[in-house]
Amino acid sequence: MVVPIYDDNPFGPPVKPVVTWCLIAVNFAIFLYEMGAGQLALDRMIDTFSLTPAALIGDVGARGWVPAFVTLVTYQFFHADITHLIGNMIFLWVFGDDIERVLGRARYLAFYLLCGIVGGLAFVANDPYSTIELIGASGAVAGVVVGYVMVRPCAKITVLIGIIPLRISAYWVVGMFVISQLWNLGAASKSEVAYWCHFGGMLAGAVL
Repeated sequence: MVVPIYDDNPFGPPVKPVVTWCLIAVNFAIFLYEMGAGQLALDRMIDTFSLTPAALIGDVGARGWVPAFVTLVTYQFFHADITHLIGNMIFLWVFGDDIERVLGRARYLAFYLLCGIVGGLAFVANDPYSTIELIGASGAVAGVVVGYVMVRPCAKITVLIGIIPLRISAYWVVGMFVISQLWNLGAASKSEVAYWCHFGGMLAGAVL
């Protein structure tokens, strides 16, 4: 498994990626709140804020007080476990600051949320009558990753392959990420990983 841990940005003084830091902080804060809630409260929370395809298209009623269309945003801030959370946040930490610098803070936040929304819509389109709940920032983060390689394809990124650190070009890192997501689309219905959400987020990141 390839895990990015650092990228070099030689172009001028760094700009503080406030939005990226805030997104990471909010995701961790919500996860800590999830962990502190009892099982019943947690189940209700996930029912309320997760994205359910059948609820979005109106085949079933919303599972909580939040309107179904709003869950296209709220699902992005909840995670199933600590591995799910940290995996997404590592990618956001490494790649998000560069996109924030290019777009500016307001446009970057809109870009991030829109990638997550399109990722959610792709998940719904794949199986619109499904009652499986979608949570996680993966769609939004996938859009950020693709945006990064379009902006800085030749940037050097330090990655861990197993426990071995290597410095390789961004297009190799992101290329492997994209290929792995596309490869797994065929198994998406048999997996707990929402590969169609990742695909939608990547597509949105490229277009935006």
